[in-house]
Amino acid sequence: MSLADHLTIENLLRSWLRETGPAEPDDDGVLRLDLPVAGTRVEADVIYWSATGMHRFASVRLPGDARIDAATLAGLLGREAAVMHSRSDEHVADLVARVKDSVRRTAAHIDARRTDPDPIGSGPDAQPDRYLLAEQALLLGHPFHPAPKSRIPLTTPEARRFSPELRGRFPLHWFAADPAVVAGDSALDDSAEEVLRALAGPELAVPDGMVAVPVHPWQARDVCTRPGTQQLLRSGALKDLGEAGPAWYPTSSLRTLYRPDAPYQLKLSLGLPITNSKRELLGKELQRGIEIYRLLDAGLGKELATTHPGFVIVGDPAWLSVEGAPGLEVDIRHLPAERSECLAGLIAEQPDGSRLAHLLGALRAQAGGRRRIGVDWFERYLHVVVVPILWLYAEHGLALEAHQQNTLVRLDQHGWPTGGAYRDNQGFYVVASRLTHLGQWLPNVGLASDSVCADAVVEERLGYYLGVNNVLGLIGAMGAQGLAEESELLRVLRTVLESLGPGFGGASLVAQLLDAPTVRCKANLLTRVDGLDELVGPVATQSVYVDLANPIAAARTAPDDLTASNDDAAPSGGHLL
Repeated sequence: MSLADHLTIENLLRSWLRETGPAEPDDDGVLRLDLPVAGTRVEADVIYWSATGMHRFASVRLPGDARIDAATLAGLLGREAAVMHSRSDEHVADLVARVKDSVRRTAAHIDARRTDPDPIGSGPDAQPDRYLLAEQALLLGHPFHPAPKSRIPLTTPEARRFSPELRGRFPLHWFAADPAVVAGDSALDDSAEEVLRALAGPELAVPDGMVAVPVHPWQARDVCTRPGTQQLLRSGALKDLGEAGPAWYPTSSLRTLYRPDAPYQLKLSLGLPITNSKRELLGKELQRGIEIYRLLDAGLGKELATTHPGFVIVGDPAWLSVEGAPGLEVDIRHLPAERSECLAGLIAEQPDGSRLAHLLGALRAQAGGRRRIGVDWFERYLHVVVVPILWLYAEHGLALEAHQQNTLVRLDQHGWPTGGAYRDNQGFYVVASRLTHLGQWLPNVGLASDSVCADAVVEERLGYYLGVNNVLGLIGAMGAQGLAEESELLRVLRTVLESLGPGFGGASLVAQLLDAPTVRCKANLLTRVDGLDELVGPVATQSVYVDLANPIAAARTAPDDLTASNDDAAPSGGHLL
């Protein structure tokens, strides 16, 4: 069995345990899961059991020590889940295909990084771009998704060119569009058209009077097969200019592109199915990004800067699309602050350990070997990243879909967190009950962009994205990698949340995270079994959600000395790779 196959099996088992109910290993350290639909049982030797669900397993097998691969396990669990939850099994074959594809691509990522560990720009006369390093670090992807690296139908040559894990880079593909078919908006001094023309550079020959439209090269080929694009090309309202200009780098989302010497990033439509949806920009997302930019610019940003000066929202101040040609959309995004790194990339496992592991190792060496460094780092992260996000929601009714990939951490020269940022024009929620409050800065905010949601839905989403995916995910990663004890981190989290006080903005989310026996959690395996696309349909029904036992509440009953530092005791856990 390959390492990539085993790591995917771990993902499948973690997802199953999270989404279908609690299970515990037996006294012999073996987890036994009965699968009555298939009439069999899966047995897994536990090497790390996590309070947050980031379990690690050694040998995984069927009865009689029969080995099992990830695709077979996906089929077994998929059919089991379909019957258990009274669902059709019509999407199980698709789940298995995605798992196979994800295993293959994960293996390629690991092999490439082991073969060529040096980052782009490294060497005696160059310093690697820290932001880009973190964006290229997600070799394995989401640890609670059955197929995090599936990118059907991306070919192997295309994967080498377009994958951040393989350090891909490429010039943009450009079209020229008649202004009559161009839609756009800008909160900048320059229009979106002017910004894009400047990014294209003088070498791109754009016909007089037409607008330069950048497209991801993979998307350019795909959209040219669509009727709307073909009609515009035939009429002359759209002209294919081909690839041109300097190379751009794909970030962890694949569709957001970065060029170190450019003043902006570009978020482009990309019709590949990645995790739970195709990644084409919707009109409401384009409007949402600029709407929130204007909301912040009208006064909310100043309040945020005054109250939490280390935290910012990365702006999406302009956008452009071609009417009649879905798939030709571009969002213009500001660059992150210096020394900002994607949280998901910071904790992602590499063959020689995660970036966070190296960072904490250096900090520990500077502190004479004191092992509580990981706990201290986590506590600072909570204050400069998590508390500001909670403040925005509690005080102003603006919620951020702050999962690990959307969250940036700003580090000082030593590696301590000093601030943070949120990015993503898709993931803003305006709390329905706070519309009047937010309207003092921007009347009718959230209506045109379809970002106004019922209070209960917003609380569920923020509880998952920030509470479960971001914070509990960070705790689980640090525990599994041996960087700190999960029990200590959970107690620190409780202390920080309790310090906000019962009247924190009148919001109930903090109280729920502290005391509710369960929290709501997105179920990626069940979402795939249902065949859902998270960008289609109402927010409340785009994904499957389940109740998850709340380890933050459970930490309340832990011994009082749980947070006492033990500088000599090594945390459990270790490297995944």
